[in-house]
Amino acid sequence: MRVVSAIAVGGLVLGAAACGEAPEEETGASGGGEKFSACMVTDVGGIDDKSFNTSAWKGLEAAKAENSNIETKYVASKAEADYEPNLTQYVNQKCDFILAVGGLMGTATSKIAAANPNQQFGIVDAKLPETNVYPMQFDTAQAGFLAGYLAAGMSKSKKVGTYGGMKIPPVTIFMDGFVDGVAHYNKTKNATVQPLGWDKATQNGSFTNDFVKQDEGKKVGDALVAQGADIIMPVAGGAGLGTTAAAQASGGKYNTIWVDVDGCESTPNCPAIISTVVKNIPDAVKEAVVKAAKGEKLEATPGYLGTLSNNGVSLAPFHDFDSKVPAELKAELDKLKADIAAGTVTVTSPAQPK
Repeated sequence: MRVVSAIAVGGLVLGAAACGEAPEEETGASGGGEKFSACMVTDVGGIDDKSFNTSAWKGLEAAKAENSNIETKYVASKAEADYEPNLTQYVNQKCDFILAVGGLMGTATSKIAAANPNQQFGIVDAKLPETNVYPMQFDTAQAGFLAGYLAAGMSKSKKVGTYGGMKIPPVTIFMDGFVDGVAHYNKTKNATVQPLGWDKATQNGSFTNDFVKQDEGKKVGDALVAQGADIIMPVAGGAGLGTTAAAQASGGKYNTIWVDVDGCESTPNCPAIISTVVKNIPDAVKEAVVKAAKGEKLEATPGYLGTLSNNGVSLAPFHDFDSKVPAELKAELDKLKADIAAGTVTVTSPAQPK
């Protein structure tokens, strides 16, 4: 889920910006000719969060690789108070496409987009009222459902857990899918695997209230392990690395399922990651930027919705666990994926993109 933080140290940063201290900015621009400028504002997780921001930047760079007329750059937000000034500076720089990364940037993006109706924006994990903001959303409940089924099938303790960084839709959608996947396994197999950390009915559960601090992720993960969970899915951005590292250090006592970006490509803890609920942000961003650079209008409705059927969401390979996941379970997951894609099995969540 998501990798944005609501813990803002805002006033200090905003004060610095007001005093004329420009945010740090990185560019992937190449010289020569009139370029199409694609400019990205990260959330507070930073460009190296191994998750949302990293994925979105990968999409921009892929667009530039396909079309040499595209130049890319980003500015990193240090706190939520940076969102508006960072977006505004790119409006003032006359960027052709401005990308906001993460649902919690929605309010700031909406405000700046409304004030600049001729400016093309894009946003990951939100849909805003403004027609000049192209939404890129993902039905991660579908892939989360597969992850829950997988966790239930792999658990030896018959207890699995999940926790979030913050109780916001881009996070809880993963958790809803996960617990429903466990429930589907129980129904199919007449089993009694217990999901910990999230109650879909009450929409309450375990959260770090942070997307960066690994010690907070470890703390929440440890609490789930203490309750008996032997597989945990953190939906907490970088904070979740506290759990994957602890799982790896446990020597197999418990393992994890990662989210957003394949954990074996984005974290150092592959030996403790069974699979990942992948959100294909790079392809969604690349497609939007390439289209815009060709002069195509990006329609806010319907925008982009990633599902299992269009590979916008998926379950990553099992990597180190490939030989440990039973062939029967793999076959069941393949069938379940096909059934969800075909609509035979319906996955629902209050947080699903509308």
